[in-house]
Amino acid sequence: MADELVHYDVVGGTATITLDSPHNRNALSAQLRRELSDSLAEAAADDAVRVIVLTHTGPVFCAGMDLKEARGAGAGDQGVNEFPRILEQLWTSPKPVVARLAGPARAGGIGMVAACDIAVAVPEATFAFSEVRIGVVPAIISLTVLPRLNPRAAHELFLTGDTFDARRAVEIGLLNSATADLDAEVARFVKSLAAGGPKALAATKALLSRPRPATPSDGFEEMLALSAKFFAGEEGQEGILAFAQKRKPNWVPQD
Repeated sequence: MADELVHYDVVGGTATITLDSPHNRNALSAQLRRELSDSLAEAAADDAVRVIVLTHTGPVFCAGMDLKEARGAGAGDQGVNEFPRILEQLWTSPKPVVARLAGPARAGGIGMVAACDIAVAVPEATFAFSEVRIGVVPAIISLTVLPRLNPRAAHELFLTGDTFDARRAVEIGLLNSATADLDAEVARFVKSLAAGGPKALAATKALLSRPRPATPSDGFEEMLALSAKFFAGEEGQEGILAFAQKRKPNWVPQD
């Protein structure tokens, strides 16, 4: 059996999923896709996991689809057919997902970054929607990337395939921050996310992805029911009591 290309580790309520295929720049090979999907499913199903961190070994976060596997394959056999499941798992995960980039991302790799809730990179990381440069279309990743990006920037970068840096990635909405102190920034986000109630975080993630009603009035009835449910629920009542008692709620990991 081939060595695993994705490592899964849980410490203190944080599941770290590490892409470890540096020989091909962590390209989305069939084995890596399978192992990544399995790891995401495991993290989502584990009640002990509060936050997921998606990271990598080697100098590149992810170069996109494995072009060696794609060469010569028919439309029905392309690995890209399996990629939507991974993006869906990241986007809809009930646990917040933080992308940690110590290096560049390209094409499908950027699609995964966009599907995560929080994304942090080192300043020297670079990005490119390189699909058009090889005669293909950034179709699947558009579903996670376009909700994040400034529309003008999206048109420019999707159509030109030009490389851009981490500073611009922050400006256009792809990244939350670019910092030389990557691990400290990731730890800061993980701590903040773990302070939220697990059920409240899952419901809030779903809320963020909902289509917006035409007017606030169109959504008040449904949102009132959701709000009242959580105020009266076990988690909400624990949070209210903890606030009154000036202590941390019981879901916050111990320091």
